Amino acid sequence: MTDAELKQSCRTHLPGHRAPSPAELFTAMGDWCEGRGVTHDVYGSGALIQEFEQKIARLLGFEAAVFCITGTMTQATALRIACAERGSKLVALHPTSHILKHERGNHQLFDHFHALQIGDPHRVWTLDDLQAIPDRLGAASLELPAREIGGQCPSWDELTAIKIYCREQGIHLHMDGARLWETVAAYGHTAAEIAAGFDSVYVSLYKGIGGMGGAMLAGSAAFVAKAQEWYRRQGGNVYQRTPYVVAAAMQFDARLNAMPAYFKRTQWLVEALRDYPLLVPNPAQPQANMLHLHLPVGREQALEIRSRFAEQHGVWLFNGANHAALPDRCSVELYVGDNLLNMADQRLREILALWSDALTN
Repeated sequence: MTDAELKQSCRTHLPGHRAPSPAELFTAMGDWCEGRGVTHDVYGSGALIQEFEQKIARLLGFEAAVFCITGTMTQATALRIACAERGSKLVALHPTSHILKHERGNHQLFDHFHALQIGDPHRVWTLDDLQAIPDRLGAASLELPAREIGGQCPSWDELTAIKIYCREQGIHLHMDGARLWETVAAYGHTAAEIAAGFDSVYVSLYKGIGGMGGAMLAGSAAFVAKAQEWYRRQGGNVYQRTPYVVAAAMQFDARLNAMPAYFKRTQWLVEALRDYPLLVPNPAQPQANMLHLHLPVGREQALEIRSRFAEQHGVWLFNGANHAALPDRCSVELYVGDNLLNMADQRLREILALWSDALTN
């Protein structure tokens, strides 16, 4: 049985939200469209998509926002434009940024910009790290929360200081906000307050929202217009974007409204983990409704335990596992969504106890 088949066979999943079948999703989308008289957009022109773009822009406090088919295209385009406007092709990026880890050198091979790594791989980068760069930067990208290090975020004061410095130095400050909505409860500030001081913000339409795919880029009207042109040049001018927009829009408000509950559940989980010292959370205090668990086994053993656990208990513990710096250690990610929110406390404790026991056998 493949991992995908094994995952699908499980009755209980820890990470994320329940994934509806294509039939369930398409039926819900059809009902939602029928009830609202939705018509297709044509190359991004249409009431539904344009209203949703405006909604995102308002929530983030920007003049405009535009849909893009992938976050990869969105961010590379935003930073390319930022560098052209600021007269420097240098962009400060954290070593674990999505651009450096998962995009196969697109920024370099397509000559979008040049990357300078900033900060420690295990911590968010700081104002001191930024000030230590002697070169004139075109842009700096900050991921909120930083997924590859467990959802860490800078403190509010540190974030404010970074914004002020970038404005004073003429550095375009871009946010990789793929999971921005997940930071609102932790910061205790609105998305617009968090985004204030950034020159551009990217948000995902699937990840925590649960859509089919796609992204939004928010910024000034002039900046967004340039991005639209560059999307066309890169083959991103999709004829009809309606399915992606509907899949996100129909559950967008409900997901945002649930974010405080997801974060509260994450706090509960971290406290519960104190009883299972083999499951070590990072960060120690959650800064979003996600975290990493560091395990006292190697990556391959962790995956074997996951598969055996799924077969024996019908529980899917996590998706992927990453090697750690030390041998016979690894880390896994838990995104706290509907699955954990709706699970009884006692049931979750039972699963954690069984998982902890499996790590010693």
